[in-house]
Amino acid sequence: MGDILFLGHRVPYPPDRGDKIRGFHILKHLAARKRVHLIAFADDTRDMKRKSGLSKLTGNRSIIWRSKSRLTSAFQALLARKPVSLTAFDNASLRAAVDNLLSRHSIDTIYVFSSQMAQYLPARPRQKVVMDFVDMDSAKFDAYAKGSGGITRWFMKREARLLFQHERAVAQRADASLFVSEAEAQLFRDRTGAERVHVVENGIDTEFFDPTAQFKRIDTTDALIVFTGQMDYRPNIEAVTWFVETILPHIRVRFPHARFAIVGRAPTDAVKALAKQPGVIVTGEVADVRGWIAAASVVVAPLKLARGIQNKVLEAMAMARPVVASRAAAEGIDHAGTIHIGETVGEIAEEVIAILNDPVRGAEIGRDARAQVQARYSWEARLAPLDAILGISVKASPRRSAA
Repeated sequence: MGDILFLGHRVPYPPDRGDKIRGFHILKHLAARKRVHLIAFADDTRDMKRKSGLSKLTGNRSIIWRSKSRLTSAFQALLARKPVSLTAFDNASLRAAVDNLLSRHSIDTIYVFSSQMAQYLPARPRQKVVMDFVDMDSAKFDAYAKGSGGITRWFMKREARLLFQHERAVAQRADASLFVSEAEAQLFRDRTGAERVHVVENGIDTEFFDPTAQFKRIDTTDALIVFTGQMDYRPNIEAVTWFVETILPHIRVRFPHARFAIVGRAPTDAVKALAKQPGVIVTGEVADVRGWIAAASVVVAPLKLARGIQNKVLEAMAMARPVVASRAAAEGIDHAGTIHIGETVGEIAEEVIAILNDPVRGAEIGRDARAQVQARYSWEARLAPLDAILGISVKASPRRSAA
């Protein structure tokens, strides 16, 4: 029985953002069953130093620094008539690492995390190929195009078209294509006609995201509204900008001292500028997001564009906080009515105001949300379908080798 090669577009450690959280727990799940070798990119210098955290889960590890600029990637994409999503991740060193590992080890399964990494598959793989698309990225760029104009619209439409062609071709080669929600999987089936499409949902670590756990608390007496996320990611930027500029003013009419905290790493200049608005806090990266979530009177996720299952929403639910979200942000989550949904400025503002107006009811909603997450979204339960897809089972004593 051979080993597994895990190809990742971002090293899945530490599990501190959406894609890394899913990647880490899948890697951990696979490592409990077979020996797993990891080849992945890093785009944060700290991740190059912290990769030792994966030593207990992996055999050989090759972490390649990715530094290609967006401008270079775009220029190469135009010349090669490829999507930027591929040229941005085209790297000779990583390709050599894949070739080297496949020649030296008995690999029977290649797990590809994110479609950008499918370009590193052998031309005719002898191994089983599991393609974890997570979301349908081409649909995301199609949505970007509809919300843009001029040259940006043209570029986004180009990216959507070429990336769709890539996704469809990869699915035809893969033994299994995975998506994070049934909505994403069905969209992919409908648009591509692909078969062998499966759903493997995200989970949540409810022991870590537990309001009774030990973590640094945030002191606050005023009503606190919290948004969490990677703050150089376009949908998150658009969400907090929309909230600050149009929704928060309505809330502050009723609650003049209410504050809105934007919590997450790498805030862009546009996000930092929002801190100039009354009641807005931009924290940047924090050591532990749980303190801010626990302090929240309500957590909001007003995303206009969201694909798959939003970890930020599951984390807030696990922390027993009431959540007000857009329909897009709540889609795919079996929340049993514990997420309050609003689409318009007025609807979201009124949902938030209702919770701020009745803290006892807000606490009750939060408790119900945590109970739902505990019952429905443990990682063990969510990743169980992988075993049948890969045809593997738990092994008694995982084998390791030095990196």
